[in-house]
Amino acid sequence: MERDPGGPVRSGRNGFRQLLRRQIARQQAGPFCNPFDQSGVRWHPPWCGQTMRMAIYPGSFDPLTNGHLDVIQRAAKLFDQVVVAVALNEGKKPLFSKDERVRLVADAIQDMGNVEVDAFDGLLVEYVDKREGQAIVRGLRAVSDFEFEFQLALMNRKLNERVETIFMMPKETYTFLSSRLVKEIARLGGDVSAFVPPHVQVALARKLREV
Repeated sequence: MERDPGGPVRSGRNGFRQLLRRQIARQQAGPFCNPFDQSGVRWHPPWCGQTMRMAIYPGSFDPLTNGHLDVIQRAAKLFDQVVVAVALNEGKKPLFSKDERVRLVADAIQDMGNVEVDAFDGLLVEYVDKREGQAIVRGLRAVSDFEFEFQLALMNRKLNERVETIFMMPKETYTFLSSRLVKEIARLGGDVSAFVPPHVQVALARKLREV
């Protein structure tokens, strides 16, 4: 019988059961919670032993774009639960109200079983702590995004060392995409159907007629 990194294993039927129990425990802890690295040294990440790994994907989402959706879908494959956190962000003078942005996101993620949408105001790290999340997901479209996002990540770490920041790149076809550009194109009468979900395109056209 092979030795398991967790210690000696008895031979025979009892040894097999012991290995099986350890393997089940590791699978229940999740793919990132193996308590041993390849050298057999114990390694205990902060989220190990928790039943759920939650990521918070914050943003103004004014409006939600296909680039945002791409990052959400990628994050949903890595985490047990993803919360799309719509920031109030009145300083940016958003086109859509907070409730409207929440509804647009909710309609887009309705078929994603482990994704939900919420709204928050105030410090992001405090919201993550309140939701008992383990990570903040941020999308990086280009090198120009990195300096600002790097500063934010370091500040968030200073405020709460328990929360990690995960940078994710969207599909290359969306690297140029931003909510600001989408709104500008729509204001000038351009076609934004390739950049946003259909229900967002309809809401955007209706909103621009009102203002």
